[in-house]
Amino acid sequence: QVSLVESGGGLVQPGGSLRLSCAASGSIRSISDMGWYRQAPGKERDLVARITRGGATNYADSVKGRFTISRDNAKNTAYLQMNSLIPEDTAIYYCKMEVATFTSYGFSYTWGQGTQVTVSS
Repeated sequence: QVSLVESGGGLVQPGGSLRLSCAASGSIRSISDMGWYRQAPGKERDLVARITRGGATNYADSVKGRFTISRDNAKNTAYLQMNSLIPEDTAIYYCKMEVATFTSYGFSYTWGQGTQVTVSS
């Protein structure tokens, strides 16, 4: 059993910054990819940023140059630093990790519960 807990969301003014965290816990043997997704009201859930275990990253075009994804493998934690926020960034942000446990074979995807980010003046 693996659970992901996100934190760091909130209300911020346009141009401001937030840092999201996502901590994994449970019977974890290894974590491969970590990613952040977001879902705005009435829209699909889309990839924001993804990072491999080795540190390779990719970003949605809409956040390139403003958001930075990072990870701490020792803490099983992913981060998303969000700068120069705009109202269009308003959404629920979800963390997803590809996790191998001590009690199962192979990797499987696990999602967090989501954290609300609202950008408004």
